[in-house]
Amino acid sequence: MSTPNPGMDAETFDQFLDQLERYVRERLIPAEKDVIEQDKVPDDILAEMKDMGLFGLTVPEEFGGAGLNITQYAKVVQTMAYAAPAYRSIFSINVGMFNSAIKNGGTPEQQAEWWPRIAAGEIACFGLTEPGSGSDSAAMQTMAKPDPDGNGWILNGTKRYITNAPHADVALIMARTEKDALPKNAHVSAFIVPMDTPGMSTSSPDKKMGQAGSHISDVMLDDVHVPGDALLGGETGQGFRFAMMSLDNGRISVGAASAGYARRALDSAIKYANERQAFGEPIANFQLIQQMLAESWTEIYAAEAMMADVTARVDRGEDTVKHAAAFKVFASEMCGRVVDRVVQIYGGAGYLAEYDAERFFRDARIYRIYEGTTQILQLQIAKRMLREYAQSV
Repeated sequence: MSTPNPGMDAETFDQFLDQLERYVRERLIPAEKDVIEQDKVPDDILAEMKDMGLFGLTVPEEFGGAGLNITQYAKVVQTMAYAAPAYRSIFSINVGMFNSAIKNGGTPEQQAEWWPRIAAGEIACFGLTEPGSGSDSAAMQTMAKPDPDGNGWILNGTKRYITNAPHADVALIMARTEKDALPKNAHVSAFIVPMDTPGMSTSSPDKKMGQAGSHISDVMLDDVHVPGDALLGGETGQGFRFAMMSLDNGRISVGAASAGYARRALDSAIKYANERQAFGEPIANFQLIQQMLAESWTEIYAAEAMMADVTARVDRGEDTVKHAAAFKVFASEMCGRVVDRVVQIYGGAGYLAEYDAERFFRDARIYRIYEGTTQILQLQIAKRMLREYAQSV
């Protein structure tokens, strides 16, 4: 078990969350049209988000962050996810996976260098997935070889589907430091690589089904020279372990985002059902419409209860691999069911781009894929269950 994290003072956090809720409704939601049309978070809003400290939520206070614990962080993500997904996406890698890796695996020197920088708003990306390997780390092709001219490393390879890569300032890159796959993924190490390092480049942002304003692209590494202190933790063979620990936070973030966006979609459906008339009365009066509303609210409530449980476990220092995976699976699948019902409640209008329901449906689909597909996480949950059973008999 790790050391419990008390987080921000409860009263101060409640005030911050109230302020954030107003900001989401009064500033972010009205700007969604611009985000969609421009396919980017407007520069003035991005600056505001940095000034609010959103890029350093989980960074310790002594390094310029807010020092939130995971329970508080998940509530912030859920609140932000009520608006367009791009708002959450642009800061979530910083405060979720990148910061988690620095916290769990970084040396004191790496923490002292990078925590203040990401808290100030430098944008991070997380380079694990490749064209030929996602969940299968044994197939990873990106290589890191010792620099023959110094104590550093030379990185070569390509990463794929990397969120924030087109505008990131720094990347955490997973690379093989051994040619052959070793037990427990000890052939994979992690490197902190500024994106302006010679040899680093990105492809054009990929065109996606949804989530306008949130950008992903390939990251290409062509003889990228990094110093020895770029190796996370100063030790080879630990990269995959740090990545997996970071992904627990990433999965909690996706689960929280799924719950927040499902709530937004349901609120939209309730409003529409009360306004839309059929047979001389609001369709909200029809029992089968009410059934879809009730099922959606019930499932969102269940996801929120799971979120409260898993984040409390993390903050107590418990091993939450199974719980984080289960929360992400349930919440992301739940969000998919909710937005599908919302389209159904809207009826024909739900298929038209001029109504929000169509966008909700497209945006929500990715939640069941990234940070571990539903199917990969089900395997992970089952393997952990069977391992626990074997240890108990």
